[in-house]
Amino acid sequence: MKVSLLRAVGVATAAYGVAVAAAPGLLARPSGLADAAGRTAPATRTSLRPLAWRDAVSGLALALAPEGPALRTAAYVRIAADLGDAALLGATLPGRGRRAVAVAVSVGWGALSVAGLLADGRVGEAGKGLMRPRGTEPRRV
Repeated sequence: MKVSLLRAVGVATAAYGVAVAAAPGLLARPSGLADAAGRTAPATRTSLRPLAWRDAVSGLALALAPEGPALRTAAYVRIAADLGDAALLGATLPGRGRRAVAVAVSVGWGALSVAGLLADGRVGEAGKGLMRPRGTEPRRV
């Protein structure tokens, strides 16, 4: 597990979640959920805020969970949220281009968490901080 990558995803997700909760237009405008003038309807703002708080809290959990099962669980929650976003936004946002971008962004963030779970975060030889995929350690002669 690459803890630093998971922590970075968590911090970025939490920050974005707080920003969208405060200003839902940050998500509404690029998603096509704002009017032609860029204004977000009150009902849309109300609908986006729980999504934003979910991201803020799940990101915070990823950033702060102790290494081990708690961190893995936080990563699984974050991955599930990202894949759920990809499925739902990809099926429902207005405009094919917006749907494609939403899927790409959501899957991309989920992939970062998957990479963090699968990466080998062990310190390499002589404490140099080198990282190697599992099974590629150098042979000792």
